[in-house]
Amino acid sequence: MRTRILEKIALGVSGFTALSIGSFIVTVPHAFYAGYGIALGPDASLLSELRALGAGLAASGILILLGLWRRAFRPVSIAVALTVFLAFPAGRLIGLALDGIPSGSVIAALAIEIAIAALLLAAFRRPLLESAASNPAARPAH
Repeated sequence: MRTRILEKIALGVSGFTALSIGSFIVTVPHAFYAGYGIALGPDASLLSELRALGAGLAASGILILLGLWRRAFRPVSIAVALTVFLAFPAGRLIGLALDGIPSGSVIAALAIEIAIAALLLAAFRRPLLESAASNPAARPAH
């Protein structure tokens, strides 16, 4: 299966976004979260947790980007991209329902995450449907 330009764009945008955000959280968490209006203190435990999550996000970005250069790695890249960019907005929407409306910066992040999720779903709709159709385990039992 050839990689279409929309698929490359989707992997590139989602991978670069995850790698960039994760890297910023790991290296400059105070500055990163200040952009959301969140003031982090000197709590080493909180900073450790945030850096760990940031490293996971950065690693996810690398896995996503690998799909641009390694055809055999593409299914993993697609799965990681969809997981990251469907889970983040889902978590934020749960937060909206349970905690109320966050800052405008967080709402903007939600909008960007939804846009990236939509791009990924548009780009990989056909490959996902083809994969499901060719996988006997994915078909309902009769």
